[in-house]
Amino acid sequence: MKTYFKILVFCIALIGFTSCNANNKKQNIAHNQTKTTYPESNKQFIKVALLLDTSNSMDGLIDQAKAQLWNIVNELSYAKCGNVKPNLQIALYEYGNDRLNSNEGYIRQVLAFSDDLDDISKELFSLTTNGGEEYCGHVIQTSLNQLNWGKNPDDLKLIFIAGNEPFTQGKINYKDASTNAKEKDVTINTIFCGDYNQGISTSWKNGAQLTNGDYMAINQNKATVHIPSPYDDDILILNQKLNKTYIIYGKKGKEKIALQAEQDSKAQSYSKANAVSRTVSKSSHLYKNKTWDLVDAVEQEEVAIETIKDDTLPDELKGKSKAEIKTYVIKKSKEREAIQKKIQELNNKRKTFISNKKKDKNNGLEGAMTKAIKEQAKRKKYTWN
Repeated sequence: MKTYFKILVFCIALIGFTSCNANNKKQNIAHNQTKTTYPESNKQFIKVALLLDTSNSMDGLIDQAKAQLWNIVNELSYAKCGNVKPNLQIALYEYGNDRLNSNEGYIRQVLAFSDDLDDISKELFSLTTNGGEEYCGHVIQTSLNQLNWGKNPDDLKLIFIAGNEPFTQGKINYKDASTNAKEKDVTINTIFCGDYNQGISTSWKNGAQLTNGDYMAINQNKATVHIPSPYDDDILILNQKLNKTYIIYGKKGKEKIALQAEQDSKAQSYSKANAVSRTVSKSSHLYKNKTWDLVDAVEQEEVAIETIKDDTLPDELKGKSKAEIKTYVIKKSKEREAIQKKIQELNNKRKTFISNKKKDKNNGLEGAMTKAIKEQAKRKKYTWN
């Protein structure tokens, strides 16, 4: 009888876990059964839709987004739910730009939810500003309608909308959009570019409160502060070595590896520190390239070496046996893992150095977003390591 009682208590305790822990348990079981080397490969996501006002006055905001993208990604890479590292998907919208279709509310989906960080960087750098009408309720509702938010209760689903005109403009009421967001378990965070009290008086704070989101005000014209560290040069050297571990395959291979190099260059154009932050992102589990890199494709079971066609391979692997190809892929995988580990170790030292030097902890868009994400992630039992 005591044994049955213990079993009953144990079962009740399992039922009482949060769904986050339940998903972790499923993940661990799958991990033990398949012996995969990628426990972070799961169906749990942090989904972030970034809605940016690209009217004339928002040049500073767009610059901050470009300069701080990789720092935001790096913060998200440290998120954990139990022992699971969620995947990251980012969507990008622009609104309030005269170049956009007026019939669609001066709104454009720049990128649907994507985990391709190079594509996200490319599209972000393509944004330009122009005068227009800023309809906040409309762009929020559009993102709710168009994006695949999913139904997993463990997913962290967030909208960040940034702008500087009244939140009430346009035919779609932001309160109705907020109601629809709550139905999808999506939290709306508002970032007013200007005076804090002005943002309150123009309903930006109320726009966040309706879904228990955060209201923040930033100076969009404030230059991003990049603090150099003694570890930057070594990290950038490792980035060059990291790039040599990629094995292109398929139709996208050459195009995507060129895009990788282009985004390295774009990051460097802002500052050495920004290029370092991008390198750190490339060393994390969030940087995935299974559609064009054979190492990621094999490890994430996108392709099998046994069935891959010779004409999809790079020149150095054409005509090789399946055993030779497998050996080469394993070699590059081990090289990459070792390089990524070194980058992470150096970055830990870099973070400590920067933390001791940094006086202003609120670095514009980056500070506003990461603070809100961490606070809201706690509600779903997420932690940061």
